[in-house]
Amino acid sequence: MTPGYHDDKDQILSRLRRIEGQVRGLQRQVETDTYCIDVLTQLAAVTKALQGVGLRLLDDHLRHCVAGAAANGGRAEELVHEATKAVERLLRS
Repeated sequence: MTPGYHDDKDQILSRLRRIEGQVRGLQRQVETDTYCIDVLTQLAAVTKALQGVGLRLLDDHLRHCVAGAAANGGRAEELVHEATKAVERLLRS
């Protein structure tokens, strides 16, 4: 089965590469003894960016996997439960 994010894969990978760059920037900040608040600000930006990717993946999952299962009489209820658990994990992070 093709994942729900398949059509958006290039955009998601691009965002993840940007986030990877931000994380490397955080490492440099710590290596160069950057002021704590500035590091925390950058950390918040990375966290927000990762949450954005997570929400995008969740949206794709709901639109593709859950909607497809519901339309085909499949295991939609199980997939909704799975998505709910994913939302709970995102909210705890």
